[in-house]
Parts: sequence; structure tokens; C-alpha cells
Amino acid sequence: MKAIINARIETVSSGAIEDGVILEQAGKIKAVGSDLTIPPNADIIDLEGKTITPGLIDAHTHIGAFEQGIPESFTDGNEMTSPVTPQLRIIDSLTPQDTAFYDALSGGVTCVQTLPGSANVIGGQGAVIKTYGSIIDEMVILAPSSMKAALGENPIGVYKKNKVLPTTRMGNAACMRDALVKVQNYIRKRLDASEKENFQDRDLVWESLIPVINGDIPLSIHAHRADDIVTAIRISEEFGVKYTIEHCTEGHVISEYLGKKKINAAVGPTMTSRSKLELRNKSWDTMRKLVDAGCHICLITDHPVIPIEHLSLCASLAFRAGLSRENALKSITLSAAEHLGIQDRIGSIEENKDADLAVWDGDPLDSRSSVIMTLLEGKIVYRKEQ
Repeated sequence: MKAIINARIETVSSGAIEDGVILEQAGKIKAVGSDLTIPPNADIIDLEGKTITPGLIDAHTHIGAFEQGIPESFTDGNEMTSPVTPQLRIIDSLTPQDTAFYDALSGGVTCVQTLPGSANVIGGQGAVIKTYGSIIDEMVILAPSSMKAALGENPIGVYKKNKVLPTTRMGNAACMRDALVKVQNYIRKRLDASEKENFQDRDLVWESLIPVINGDIPLSIHAHRADDIVTAIRISEEFGVKYTIEHCTEGHVISEYLGKKKINAAVGPTMTSRSKLELRNKSWDTMRKLVDAGCHICLITDHPVIPIEHLSLCASLAFRAGLSRENALKSITLSAAEHLGIQDRIGSIEENKDADLAVWDGDPLDSRSSVIMTLLEGKIVYRKEQ
């Protein structure tokens, strides 16, 4: 058992504890509080003057597939051969040797969702993984975690030069609808074949979308522009599927509408230039306006667009722009876990949750603060060099 003592503990779920104690055993938090009895055989970690937060969570990255230091032509995140590729699994592209995993730990990031890129309207299955390990399968929390989808400029830019669908936003929407109709037809045909005791060949393309139709995983829909966000909602509601809005760059433009829909949005990457038309209305006000409207948000780096170690800096800039301190910290911890549906395991410092912790030498929302230690399931996996 470890006893982490004398630190300011930002539990996220239950406020801050001054001079707090965390008891960890077998990778789990056994207890947290200000007046706990420390077992005599416990290994003591004295963090006097430091602050502890839950390990940070980035709900939308491409870590492990768009590997740092590798030419873009060698990256493994986009299969640009068909606009509909639900059978792809990002887990098959991930390398734990990506140096970004070390960078994540240096920034206190202990869990991420990593996704296929946005070249295709339906891009494949994502995965939620921890950021430490040598075997991806042993790092996985949830796979598949979602089905990546994309609207707007990206699929159009890939397929327009080949003069194949989609070359317009209408084409994007048509591809998405067509895929969802085809999986409905596939389910019905397999059911009919089963009832007649006939054999129906499996088709991995449509079989991979069954968890979306059944509501087991959401469509994670890349949408920057306001009209693309509305199209994502329209199609998801047509088919009764769960969905999240990824990026939601112009969410502040239609925040009242999105509040009525109670959308779940992963906002970002905001700490970038306006590198394409869809980003011309990018604003640090987006997060505050969405929260004020009643939406659920988390903040993302879209790594490698923003280096993953700067996730906390993104939250600090959102705080500076008017997002409350509570929501800014939640946006990279508990709210991110809720976005991914794993809030019962990580995202706050609570009894029985994973002992994933980031230790700071100051306020985690102060850009001058550094992570000095990161623990993943109770194991120290990063120490800042002194």
C-alpha cells in the first residue's frame, strides 16, 4: 500500500482537500481524505506543498497512429481508399513506441481516446487507452470506444480530386446515411437468414457498424462548421444513434440550439491558427458559451495538432477566457471521462477508482506550473528531472 500525504488534493468531484491523504492499493484508490489512519506498513510519499489532480484525460487524439518524428506519408491514421471504412480499427495502427506517450505522461495525461483521422465519412473504430505500456492490448480500457465519422472539408478534400462521392457536403451526408441504411439492411438480412436456418455470409464492413445502430458505441462526428454540426445531429436523430460532436469549433454560433439538444462535445483544438476555412470563427469563448447553454463539454488537443503535453495549458486558456475554474479542470478530467463513458473508473480522485494521479508544483491551471510526478494505477511512471 502507498500513502500519499501532505498534498493539496483536487478531487474534482468533491472539491479540494488541504493537507490530504490518498491511500492506494493494487492500483486503486482505497481512501482519500484529510484525517486518515495510515497503515504502519505503507510506503509513504510525502508531497508537502504540492497539488494532486486526477490523471488528465484527452478524449480526442491520434496518438500512436500519427507517430511523432515520422513523415506524414508513413503515418497510419487515415485509410484514404474509400469514404466508408467502418471495419478499420485504430488499435491495429497503434505503436506504444510513439514518443508522444512519454510527452503525455510529462504533462500528467494518463488516458486518451485515440481515433482514426478525418479523411473518410466513416473512418473506423477508436480506442480508449492508458498512456503507459509496451503492449497496446494491455493499455486498452475500451475498444471499440466509438465509431469515427467526419463531415465538412476533410472528406471532400480527399475525394473531390478523384471525382467520386463525396465532393460536396450533400455527398458527405449521403455517404453517412447510406452506410447506416446498409447496416440496418444487413441486420435484417442476417435475422431473416437465421429465422429460416439459412447461412448468411458475414460482412465486416457492415458488421462493424452494428454497435452504433444498437447504441453500444457512439458516432464520434468530426464537425467544425455550424451547419456540419447541425447535419451531424440531424442524421444521428434520424437513425436514433448515440453521437458526440468532435471539435465543435462554431458551437458558440449556435449554442442555444445545441443546449436544447444537450449535446456532448469535445471542443478543440483551439490553440492553433485558422489554417482552413472551417476554423475562421475559432474562439476561446466556445467552451464558456456551450456550458452556459447547458451542453456537456471536454477539451481536447487533437494531438498531434496540439502536442498532448499542453492539454492543461488549453484548460488554463479556457479559464482565462471565462470558463469557470471548476469547469476548466473538469474539462480535462471528469468531464472527459464522462464523454468517453468511463467515469466510473477514472476522472476524479475517489475511492475505488484507478490511482491515476498527476502531481504539480503549483496550480494546475497556472501555465507556469509543471507536473513533477505522474502515477498510473499507483505506479510512478514519470518523474521530472531536477
